[in-house]
Amino acid sequence: MNFLITMIVFVLMEGATWIIHKYIMHGFLWGLHKDHHDHSNDGPLEKNDYFFVIFAIPTIILMYFGSLKEFNYLFYIGLGIMLYGMAYFFIHDIFIHQRIKFMTKTHNAYFLALRRAHKQHHKHTTKHDGECFGFLYVPFKYFQMYFNPDKK
Repeated sequence: MNFLITMIVFVLMEGATWIIHKYIMHGFLWGLHKDHHDHSNDGPLEKNDYFFVIFAIPTIILMYFGSLKEFNYLFYIGLGIMLYGMAYFFIHDIFIHQRIKFMTKTHNAYFLALRRAHKQHHKHTTKHDGECFGFLYVPFKYFQMYFNPDKK
């Protein structure tokens, strides 16, 4: 059951990420997210990186209180959020934005479509008119670009 809770939370985090990204990061917290789009920051860190801390706080709280109660469901909810956050870091920051050079020459259709969808999101440098707010879900039109040999 604990594995199921963790996996369900991991999957549900995609919807939560879409909502948070569209309405909070591109909404009232645009001031923290803006430098991620317009690259106005100096140095390797962005204000946008504060979101890792913001999102880690409820995860730590859930895992802490869940561990006090013999690792109840709260711990596994926190674990699902943490695993999603780790996936986000590795795929978004390392693979897509290449903060650490890794998988630069992939031919995997899913990863190429994921990178293209994120690039479409970043073509907008303002908080309005965005698209592709999710993270792991990729709209089908981006897969078509890599599965159809005529469009390569």
